Amino acid sequence: MKAREDAILLDRIDRRILRILQADGRITNARLAERVALSPSACLARVRRLEDAGVITGYRAQVAIEKVRPATIIHAQVALARHQPEDFAAVEAWFRADPRVIEADEISGESDYQVKVLVRSMAEWRDLTASWTAADGLVARVTSSVAMHATKPFAGFPIETE
Repeated sequence: MKAREDAILLDRIDRRILRILQADGRITNARLAERVALSPSACLARVRRLEDAGVITGYRAQVAIEKVRPATIIHAQVALARHQPEDFAAVEAWFRADPRVIEADEISGESDYQVKVLVRSMAEWRDLTASWTAADGLVARVTSSVAMHATKPFAGFPIETE
């Protein structure tokens, strides 16, 4: 995550735009402008400014993956054997390159990374973790849990009103 000092100044209209777009990324500019009480051109200029500043990083559809393919979601904590910069870089490169790793965060505590992985089966997960722990002695330990039910799926970040 980026540090707070990287934040840009947002007014109440910018924050409202962000809240609305997180809830409905397919909203038309005309409807968004209406909801935030701006002209369509002023609204579009604000959205583009938020995109250019890196506040809005993309738009995507939410997919019910279990309706598309066999899906087992694993939450895992990965501890490195050493804490050298090149080890972190190598492991992060693995995570970025593997489409099964759908989220990864460097974390504090007993482990170094929290990852969310999508596999077809527990056998695939076993093979993946075996490859991580065997490769170059970088990974000391992988601790995992299987997601049983999405109690509260990610639906966007809370945007403060002021």
